[in-house]
Amino acid sequence: MAFSLFGTKLGMTRVFGEGGASTPVTVIQVGPCVVTQVRTVENDGYAAVQIGFDDMKPRNATFPVIGHDAKAGCGPKRHHAEFKVAADKMAEFSVGQTLNVDAFKDQKYVDVIGISKGKGFAGTMKRHGFKGMCASHGTERKHRSPGSIGSLCSNRGYGGGLKKGKKMSGHMGAERVTIRSLDVVKVDAEQGIILVKGPVPGPNTGTVMIRNSVRLSRSKNKKMAEAGK
Repeated sequence: MAFSLFGTKLGMTRVFGEGGASTPVTVIQVGPCVVTQVRTVENDGYAAVQIGFDDMKPRNATFPVIGHDAKAGCGPKRHHAEFKVAADKMAEFSVGQTLNVDAFKDQKYVDVIGISKGKGFAGTMKRHGFKGMCASHGTERKHRSPGSIGSLCSNRGYGGGLKKGKKMSGHMGAERVTIRSLDVVKVDAEQGIILVKGPVPGPNTGTVMIRNSVRLSRSKNKKMAEAGK
């Protein structure tokens, strides 16, 4: 996993370029994140850095979390995550170190991970984009139904169980979503915020994770290659 930090989604606004072009951006308050543990190949079998984010009251935390974060010289954190680090870059991190938005100042693209907004129970037309049935004469208020599922009763084509993965009505949203290769419009180290082009998953004040982009589209790869020449 690429270098990652936690942040808080503040909302959306727009940035005007030199020619007056309007760019919709999402404002994310990044960090500060504390390095709560440094994993090494000798002790853990792999090299990684664990970070903690968002202070919480000790009475709401567990004793293991309180003791674990106390080793880093900080109070209990609400969120923890880790990202793998190359062995030659392990010296750049130490327990108790604070990481902030400065780490993304040279990045052109980032990935943003968050929990999407929950939509509750939804039908197949809203959840999966089904077109529905005909709404003409004789349908009798059945035009939003998904249709027959009898031909997919099981993985072998028969039996009483429904085939796994069948698109049906159910809970929509409230799941982990990754938006890849978002353009970094601006990094404000003084206020600790980053502006990324376009929307990101989750509600305002929701917790998101920002990481260095791990896979670019073909067009953005071409731009990076031209910039490197």
